[in-house]
Amino acid sequence: MRQWWVLYQKEMTEMWRNGKWLWVPVVFVLLGIMNPISSYYMPEILKSAGNLPEGAVIQIPMPKPPEVLVETLSQYGTLGVLILVLASMGVVSAERTSGIAAMILVKPVSYFSYITAKWAGLLSLMAVSFSAGYFAAWYYTEALIGPVELSRVASGFLVYGLWLIFVLTVTMFMSIWLKGGGAIAFITIAITAALSILTGLFSRYMTWSPSRLAGHAGSFLTEGTAASRFGLTLGITALLIVVLLAAGVSLFRRQELVE
Repeated sequence: MRQWWVLYQKEMTEMWRNGKWLWVPVVFVLLGIMNPISSYYMPEILKSAGNLPEGAVIQIPMPKPPEVLVETLSQYGTLGVLILVLASMGVVSAERTSGIAAMILVKPVSYFSYITAKWAGLLSLMAVSFSAGYFAAWYYTEALIGPVELSRVASGFLVYGLWLIFVLTVTMFMSIWLKGGGAIAFITIAITAALSILTGLFSRYMTWSPSRLAGHAGSFLTEGTAASRFGLTLGITALLIVVLLAAGVSLFRRQELVE
Protein backbone atom coordinates (compact mmCIF):
# COMPACT_ATOMS: atom_id res chain seq x y z
CA MET A 1 0.00 0.00 0.00
CA ARG A 2 2.89 2.37 0.76
CA GLN A 3 4.32 1.70 -2.69
CA TRP A 4 0.98 2.56 -4.30
CA TRP A 5 0.69 5.75 -2.25
CA VAL A 6 4.16 6.90 -3.35
CA LEU A 7 3.23 6.35 -7.00
CA TYR A 8 -0.06 8.19 -6.49
CA GLN A 9 1.75 11.17 -4.93
CA LYS A 10 4.15 11.16 -7.89
CA GLU A 11 1.20 11.46 -10.27
CA MET A 12 -0.34 14.30 -8.29
CA THR A 13 2.97 16.18 -8.21
CA GLU A 14 3.54 15.62 -11.92
CA MET A 15 0.10 16.99 -12.81
CA TRP A 16 0.80 20.04 -10.66
CA ARG A 17 4.13 20.68 -12.38
CA ASN A 18 2.67 20.47 -15.89
CA GLY A 19 -0.22 22.77 -14.99
CA LYS A 20 -3.10 20.32 -15.21
CA TRP A 21 -4.25 21.20 -11.70
CA LEU A 22 -4.68 24.77 -12.93
CA TRP A 23 -6.06 24.74 -16.45
CA VAL A 24 -8.37 21.71 -16.28
CA PRO A 25 -10.43 22.98 -13.28
CA VAL A 26 -10.49 26.51 -14.74
CA VAL A 27 -11.87 25.24 -18.05
CA PHE A 28 -14.49 23.14 -16.27
CA VAL A 29 -15.59 26.13 -14.17
CA LEU A 30 -15.88 28.31 -17.28
CA LEU A 31 -17.93 25.64 -19.04
CA GLY A 32 -20.11 25.33 -15.95
CA ILE A 33 -20.98 28.98 -15.49
CA MET A 34 -21.37 29.70 -19.20
CA ASN A 35 -24.85 28.22 -19.61
CA PRO A 36 -26.69 29.79 -16.63
CA ILE A 37 -25.19 33.22 -17.34
CA SER A 38 -25.96 33.09 -21.07
CA SER A 39 -29.50 31.82 -20.40
CA TYR A 40 -30.19 34.70 -18.02
CA TYR A 41 -28.68 37.47 -20.13
CA MET A 42 -29.66 36.17 -23.59
CA PRO A 43 -32.41 38.82 -24.22
CA GLU A 44 -29.95 41.63 -23.42
CA ILE A 45 -27.27 40.00 -25.58
CA LEU A 46 -29.62 39.77 -28.55
CA LYS A 47 -30.87 43.30 -28.01
CA SER A 48 -27.36 44.74 -28.03
CA ALA A 49 -26.02 42.56 -30.83
CA GLY A 50 -28.92 42.60 -33.30
CA ASN A 51 -30.16 45.38 -35.56
CA LEU A 52 -33.74 45.27 -34.32
CA PRO A 53 -36.39 47.81 -35.33
CA GLU A 54 -37.23 50.48 -32.80
CA GLY A 55 -39.74 49.34 -30.22
CA ALA A 56 -39.13 45.64 -30.83
CA VAL A 57 -39.57 43.47 -27.75
CA ILE A 58 -37.61 40.25 -27.30
CA GLN A 59 -39.40 37.64 -25.25
CA ILE A 60 -37.43 34.47 -24.64
CA PRO A 61 -38.89 32.11 -22.04
CA MET A 62 -36.50 31.53 -19.19
CA PRO A 63 -35.56 27.83 -18.94
CA LYS A 64 -36.35 25.99 -15.74
CA PRO A 65 -33.41 25.66 -13.32
CA PRO A 66 -33.02 21.86 -13.76
CA GLU A 67 -32.99 22.32 -17.54
CA VAL A 68 -30.10 24.75 -17.22
CA LEU A 69 -28.06 22.14 -15.35
CA VAL A 70 -28.96 19.51 -17.95
CA GLU A 71 -27.63 21.82 -20.64
CA THR A 72 -24.48 22.28 -18.58
CA LEU A 73 -23.99 18.51 -18.53
CA SER A 74 -24.34 18.46 -22.31
CA GLN A 75 -21.43 20.93 -22.45
CA TYR A 76 -19.37 18.50 -20.42
CA GLY A 77 -20.44 15.70 -22.75
CA THR A 78 -18.67 17.43 -25.65
CA LEU A 79 -16.03 19.96 -24.62
CA GLY A 80 -15.57 18.47 -21.15
CA VAL A 81 -14.86 15.01 -22.54
CA LEU A 82 -12.42 16.51 -25.04
CA ILE A 83 -10.55 18.33 -22.25
CA LEU A 84 -10.33 15.15 -20.14
CA VAL A 85 -9.06 13.11 -23.08
CA LEU A 86 -6.40 15.70 -23.93
CA ALA A 87 -5.30 15.90 -20.29
CA SER A 88 -4.99 12.14 -19.86
CA MET A 89 -4.03 10.74 -23.27
CA GLY A 90 -0.29 10.61 -22.54
CA VAL A 91 -0.45 9.37 -18.97
CA VAL A 92 1.17 6.01 -19.83
CA SER A 93 2.33 6.34 -23.43
CA ALA A 94 4.51 9.39 -22.72
CA GLU A 95 6.39 7.61 -19.93
CA ARG A 96 6.86 4.51 -22.06
CA THR A 97 8.28 6.59 -24.92
CA SER A 98 10.62 8.60 -22.65
CA GLY A 99 11.81 5.51 -20.76
CA ILE A 100 10.53 6.69 -17.39
CA ALA A 101 8.22 3.69 -17.10
CA ALA A 102 11.12 1.28 -17.57
CA MET A 103 13.14 3.10 -14.92
CA ILE A 104 10.29 2.89 -12.41
CA LEU A 105 9.52 -0.76 -13.11
CA VAL A 106 13.17 -1.77 -12.66
CA LYS A 107 12.50 -1.24 -8.97
CA PRO A 108 10.20 -3.66 -7.09
CA VAL A 109 7.07 -1.92 -8.39
CA SER A 110 4.09 -3.98 -9.45
CA TYR A 111 2.37 -3.29 -12.75
CA PHE A 112 -0.96 -3.17 -10.92
CA SER A 113 0.24 -0.42 -8.58
CA TYR A 114 1.76 1.55 -11.43
CA ILE A 115 -1.40 1.55 -13.57
CA THR A 116 -3.97 1.96 -10.82
CA ALA A 117 -2.03 4.82 -9.21
CA LYS A 118 -2.10 6.67 -12.53
CA TRP A 119 -5.80 5.94 -12.91
CA ALA A 120 -6.48 7.22 -9.38
CA GLY A 121 -4.50 10.39 -10.10
CA LEU A 122 -6.57 11.09 -13.20
CA LEU A 123 -9.72 10.29 -11.25
CA SER A 124 -8.74 12.86 -8.60
CA LEU A 125 -8.14 15.51 -11.27
CA MET A 126 -11.48 14.76 -12.90
CA ALA A 127 -13.37 14.74 -9.60
CA VAL A 128 -12.00 18.11 -8.50
CA SER A 129 -12.50 19.72 -11.92
CA PHE A 130 -16.00 18.35 -12.47
CA SER A 131 -17.05 19.23 -8.91
CA ALA A 132 -15.79 22.80 -9.28
CA GLY A 133 -17.53 23.32 -12.62
CA TYR A 134 -20.78 21.57 -11.81
CA PHE A 135 -21.35 23.21 -8.45
CA ALA A 136 -20.36 26.60 -9.88
CA ALA A 137 -23.10 26.04 -12.45
CA TRP A 138 -25.53 25.17 -9.65
CA TYR A 139 -24.58 28.32 -7.72
CA TYR A 140 -25.16 30.62 -10.70
CA THR A 141 -28.36 28.79 -11.60
CA GLU A 142 -29.72 29.35 -8.10
CA ALA A 143 -28.59 32.98 -8.04
CA LEU A 144 -29.91 33.96 -11.48
CA ILE A 145 -32.74 31.60 -12.40
CA GLY A 146 -34.07 29.60 -9.47
CA PRO A 147 -33.44 26.83 -6.95
CA VAL A 148 -32.77 23.17 -7.64
CA GLU A 149 -33.13 20.55 -4.93
CA LEU A 150 -29.80 19.43 -3.49
CA SER A 151 -30.79 15.76 -3.76
CA ARG A 152 -31.37 16.15 -7.50
CA VAL A 153 -28.13 18.06 -7.97
CA ALA A 154 -26.13 15.42 -6.06
CA SER A 155 -27.75 12.51 -7.92
CA GLY A 156 -27.07 14.09 -11.31
CA PHE A 157 -23.48 14.78 -10.27
CA LEU A 158 -22.78 11.21 -9.16
CA VAL A 159 -24.42 9.56 -12.17
CA TYR A 160 -22.74 11.79 -14.74
CA GLY A 161 -19.45 11.48 -12.87
CA LEU A 162 -19.53 7.72 -13.50
CA TRP A 163 -19.77 8.39 -17.24
CA LEU A 164 -16.68 10.62 -17.04
CA ILE A 165 -14.85 7.89 -15.10
CA PHE A 166 -15.68 5.47 -17.91
CA VAL A 167 -14.29 7.91 -20.50
CA LEU A 168 -11.11 8.33 -18.45
CA THR A 169 -10.68 4.58 -18.18
CA VAL A 170 -11.08 4.14 -21.95
CA THR A 171 -8.50 6.88 -22.50
CA MET A 172 -6.05 5.24 -20.15
CA PHE A 173 -6.49 1.84 -21.83
CA MET A 174 -5.75 3.46 -25.19
CA SER A 175 -2.70 5.17 -23.68
CA ILE A 176 -1.42 1.73 -22.65
CA TRP A 177 -2.19 0.17 -26.02
CA LEU A 178 -0.98 2.96 -28.32
CA LYS A 179 1.98 5.35 -28.26
CA GLY A 180 0.87 8.35 -30.32
CA GLY A 181 -1.11 11.00 -28.44
CA GLY A 182 -3.13 11.95 -31.51
CA ALA A 183 -4.19 8.36 -32.15
CA ILE A 184 -5.13 7.89 -28.49
CA ALA A 185 -7.31 11.01 -28.46
CA PHE A 186 -8.92 10.25 -31.84
CA ILE A 187 -9.81 6.64 -31.06
CA THR A 188 -11.11 7.46 -27.57
CA ILE A 189 -13.37 10.24 -28.84
CA ALA A 190 -14.47 8.03 -31.73
CA ILE A 191 -15.41 5.23 -29.34
CA THR A 192 -17.42 7.50 -27.04
CA ALA A 193 -19.12 9.22 -29.99
CA ALA A 194 -19.95 5.89 -31.67
CA LEU A 195 -21.31 4.53 -28.40
CA SER A 196 -23.58 7.56 -28.00
CA ILE A 197 -24.78 7.39 -31.61
CA LEU A 198 -25.46 3.65 -31.50
CA THR A 199 -27.27 4.03 -28.19
CA GLY A 200 -29.51 6.67 -29.71
CA LEU A 201 -30.21 4.61 -32.84
CA PHE A 202 -30.76 1.30 -31.04
CA SER A 203 -31.99 2.54 -27.66
CA ARG A 204 -34.32 -0.44 -27.31
CA TYR A 205 -31.43 -2.90 -27.41
CA MET A 206 -28.74 -0.81 -25.70
CA THR A 207 -30.34 -0.01 -22.36
CA TRP A 208 -27.06 -1.21 -20.81
CA SER A 209 -24.91 1.35 -22.62
CA PRO A 210 -22.70 3.60 -20.44
CA SER A 211 -23.64 6.58 -22.61
CA ARG A 212 -27.19 6.33 -21.21
CA LEU A 213 -25.81 7.64 -17.91
CA ALA A 214 -26.05 11.17 -19.30
CA GLY A 215 -29.77 10.67 -19.85
CA HIS A 216 -30.21 9.19 -16.39
CA ALA A 217 -28.40 12.18 -14.87
CA GLY A 218 -30.78 14.48 -16.74
CA SER A 219 -33.76 12.49 -15.48
CA PHE A 220 -32.57 12.87 -11.90
CA LEU A 221 -32.29 16.63 -12.39
CA THR A 222 -35.62 17.20 -14.11
CA GLU A 223 -37.82 14.49 -12.59
CA GLY A 224 -36.03 13.48 -9.40
CA THR A 225 -35.68 9.86 -10.50
CA ALA A 226 -33.80 7.85 -13.11
CA ALA A 227 -35.26 6.39 -16.27
CA SER A 228 -35.91 2.68 -16.65
CA ARG A 229 -33.04 0.15 -16.54
CA PHE A 230 -30.84 2.52 -14.52
CA GLY A 231 -29.50 -0.33 -12.39
CA LEU A 232 -28.47 -2.29 -15.49
CA THR A 233 -26.61 0.69 -16.95
CA LEU A 234 -24.92 1.36 -13.62
CA GLY A 235 -23.78 -2.25 -13.19
CA ILE A 236 -22.53 -2.68 -16.76
CA THR A 237 -20.60 0.60 -16.64
CA ALA A 238 -18.91 -0.32 -13.35
CA LEU A 239 -18.07 -3.77 -14.74
CA LEU A 240 -16.59 -2.30 -17.93
CA ILE A 241 -14.41 0.06 -15.89
CA VAL A 242 -13.02 -2.85 -13.87
CA VAL A 243 -12.51 -4.97 -16.99
CA LEU A 244 -10.70 -2.17 -18.83
CA LEU A 245 -8.41 -1.57 -15.86
CA ALA A 246 -7.60 -5.27 -15.53
CA ALA A 247 -7.05 -5.59 -19.28
CA GLY A 248 -4.82 -2.51 -19.22
CA VAL A 249 -2.63 -3.96 -16.47
CA SER A 250 -2.33 -7.26 -18.35
CA LEU A 251 -1.54 -5.54 -21.65
CA PHE A 252 1.05 -3.27 -20.06
CA ARG A 253 2.77 -6.22 -18.39
CA ARG A 254 3.13 -8.04 -21.71
CA GLN A 255 4.39 -4.94 -23.51
CA GLU A 256 7.04 -4.21 -20.92
CA LEU A 257 8.26 -7.79 -20.91
CA VAL A 258 8.64 -7.74 -24.67
CA GLU A 259 10.39 -4.38 -24.68
